[in-house]
Amino acid sequence: MTPEAALDALRARARPGKAVDMARYHKAARPYLGVSNPDIDAMTRVWRAELTLDDRLALADGLWRSDIHEGRIAAAKLLTQARIRPDDDGAWTLIASWVPDFDAWAIADHACTAGQKRLVADPGRLDRVEGWTTSDRMWTRRAALVMTLPWTKLRNPGPADLEVRDRVLGWAAGYVPDRDWFIQKAIAWWLRDLSRHDPDRVRAFLDAHGAAMKPFARREAGRKLPA
Repeated sequence: MTPEAALDALRARARPGKAVDMARYHKAARPYLGVSNPDIDAMTRVWRAELTLDDRLALADGLWRSDIHEGRIAAAKLLTQARIRPDDDGAWTLIASWVPDFDAWAIADHACTAGQKRLVADPGRLDRVEGWTTSDRMWTRRAALVMTLPWTKLRNPGPADLEVRDRVLGWAAGYVPDRDWFIQKAIAWWLRDLSRHDPDRVRAFLDAHGAAMKPFARREAGRKLPA
């Protein structure tokens, strides 16, 4: 399947008037077709099943390059899979190459979800993610936290997982002086999710850095802490 054919298939699912509403909601200057996320999800599930990995990578690359909102969402969904065989860095390299293009939360979060799967499959890839933490682009710095969210959800983390938690919390601590709303929200998101399974680390972080966080982020970070 070519990117053009995939985009035509997406256009066939467009709903009248929805593209205008989506452009107004997402506020990013790119084309919108007016296709719902459930429709994109249904279509990409079929494509994942039918296409070889090489063909999926080529299709995802082309859809991302289209800069059409639904094309980029579909590109991310094509590579959102816990097990990719062979996991030879092709999917991870493509996903990571998209990070400098992030400019809006919806596309960024879908791509980060795909990236999460590849990081869990090979935590050695975190070395590349760490390089994003010093980027001059907010969306790139934010991606380092959003892509590492799976480590907040582990119920029985091993020593290596705890090392990852401490590593990412170190990144988050470095972000605290950044007053951008999305960065503060990402810090709070990481801490809130971690508080369900590792409240002591969250309390220690908030004791050390909470006073310097924006009030809304401090409240959100501690919202799920056990009493």
